[in-house]
Amino acid sequence: MPTPTFSFLRTAMVTALLSAAPLTLLHAEDPALDQQARQQGVPVDELRAFAEVMERIRGAYIDEVDDRELLESAIRGMLYELDPHSSYLTPDQFDDLQVTTTGEFGGLGIEVTMEDGFVKVVTPVDGSPASKAGIQAGDLILKIDETFVKGLTLGEAVELMRGEVGSEIELMVLSEGDEKPHQVTLTRDKIQLHSVKSRMLEPGMGYLRISQFQNNTGDDARKALDKLAKEDTLRGLVLDLRNNPGGVLGGAVEVADLFMDSGLIVYTQGREQSSRSDFNAKPGDRLNGMPMVVLVNGGSASASEIVAGALQDQGRAIVVGNRTFGKGSVQTVLPLSKDKALKLTTARYYTPDGRSIQAEGIEPDIAVDVVTKLEVREDMQVREADLPRHLNNENGESQNDGKRQSLAQEDYALAQALSVLKGVVLARSNEGR
Repeated sequence: MPTPTFSFLRTAMVTALLSAAPLTLLHAEDPALDQQARQQGVPVDELRAFAEVMERIRGAYIDEVDDRELLESAIRGMLYELDPHSSYLTPDQFDDLQVTTTGEFGGLGIEVTMEDGFVKVVTPVDGSPASKAGIQAGDLILKIDETFVKGLTLGEAVELMRGEVGSEIELMVLSEGDEKPHQVTLTRDKIQLHSVKSRMLEPGMGYLRISQFQNNTGDDARKALDKLAKEDTLRGLVLDLRNNPGGVLGGAVEVADLFMDSGLIVYTQGREQSSRSDFNAKPGDRLNGMPMVVLVNGGSASASEIVAGALQDQGRAIVVGNRTFGKGSVQTVLPLSKDKALKLTTARYYTPDGRSIQAEGIEPDIAVDVVTKLEVREDMQVREADLPRHLNNENGESQNDGKRQSLAQEDYALAQALSVLKGVVLARSNEGR
């Protein structure tokens, strides 16, 4: 690790080289100065190339370009080449980042990343314009209005998708499995994130949906569990983290802690061994160890992968669905001068068993194929309960069968998760006899 003195000398040398005026002074070689700079770890040749490129742009580019714009573009390019999540934040972008953690922002309601130069959808937000328009996790956005995405940075693409509430935007989208892209017209709206929803799937079988992890998600989830417990005697719970893009680490830790009595939830590891940080559960399992199923898919990312990985490694829940997105990196926001900031990847997430989430994701214990509503209807056999004017069972079982079929048609993966949960509940009941 560089010493403070070394870092100061290196920074001073780079600053001196870049602040030299005119830039042509950097072209002249001074063997003594060059040797001194190299001894301090300063990349002299690369700095000369940078200065020469900047001078050529100033002198030969078709339009005049402001030096400050060029330098800011260089900063963005420097961060763009590091990884998809590090970025240079303008004051507006810094404000937007802070707003998303509170649960309210304006736009399309879509979480995106960059892949091969195109914008890739991580997940649409529940109830957002993107979700209502049928945009799905894995879709590629090729064009925004009249601007092709190829060549843009992620920040530039996101900026194009922002706008006044009520204004329209047209996206060219290529969905997985499609040979040709299609046009989607959306109306921008203010996105109100209600990150926690709950209901009873069947008597005793609770359902908790978390769409994003915000500052208050842990508290909201606790209240939702208390509400479910008042409605009926809980015997099991499905925790739905599908299409959850992540969010605040603290929110994820608090949610996982609701279902754990002790043990490691997640740890982060930076470049130095001494930078490891452990996050452990506090005593008190809100469900007292009752069976749990965690439902995930390819749109489950970051903080949602932390929760799924923790409950899976600790043997607290069965994970059902599809392999998750695989965003296992930690971003730290470092404020700069003049209300700007740097969002920089500083560590990786690891599950309690030491598995890195990065680019691997969480593999479910039980995989569930993605099935459309039409496929579910075609695969279902006709039963007596499906016939019009059929006689009801005097014990009410026919009505329950109808509910199960309706859930499978509405949400096949959730129906499968419920079946797994009921199986675990039944097995435990038999063990207790």
